[in-house]
Amino acid sequence: MKLEVVVVPISNPDRAKRFYSNLGWRLDADFAVGDDFHVMQFTPPGSPASIHVGKGMTSDAPGSARGMFLVVSDIVAARAELVRRGVEVGEIFHRPGPGKPAVNGPDPERRSYFTYATFSDPDGNEWLLQEVTNRFPGRIDSNVTSFASASDLASAFRRASTAHGEHEARNGGQRDENWPDWYAAYMVAEQSGKPLPL
Repeated sequence: MKLEVVVVPISNPDRAKRFYSNLGWRLDADFAVGDDFHVMQFTPPGSPASIHVGKGMTSDAPGSARGMFLVVSDIVAARAELVRRGVEVGEIFHRPGPGKPAVNGPDPERRSYFTYATFSDPDGNEWLLQEVTNRFPGRIDSNVTSFASASDLASAFRRASTAHGEHEARNGGQRDENWPDWYAAYMVAEQSGKPLPL
């Protein structure tokens, strides 16, 4: 089973369509049947799951959806992109541990799963950005790797470059002629939650 769609309750389909289109999310479907039913499907870039917004789909109150997570590899860049698109995004914060109160700013060690920012759609449905660069073991299909965007891939290259510099330093500072294979192994291991190469 794979999660395919989450219904997000809204009050105005046209306004919701403008908002989610402006986020850069792909509009997969837009169906209206009479005056009482209108469904639109949007998919965030690189996401295997989508959302449905519209009318006649749910009895939930518009704006009642909370805690919908959007995973990003670089929360500073993701927040800046949303702000550039005109979205009001809260300041970045982190939680030192599960159940701990929020602290302003990103996690000092930039650990995966600890850093967040929030924004809402025009109805008040709340979205939570969460920075994840390295999945905990068992949290993903270890045989599948992909990158949601050129920005995510570039961030993965930067992290691999830093780690590879440390790898070369441990090996006497000599240039590693096999660096493309090392980068590939590192990036796949990082994304799939497997042990990282040294």
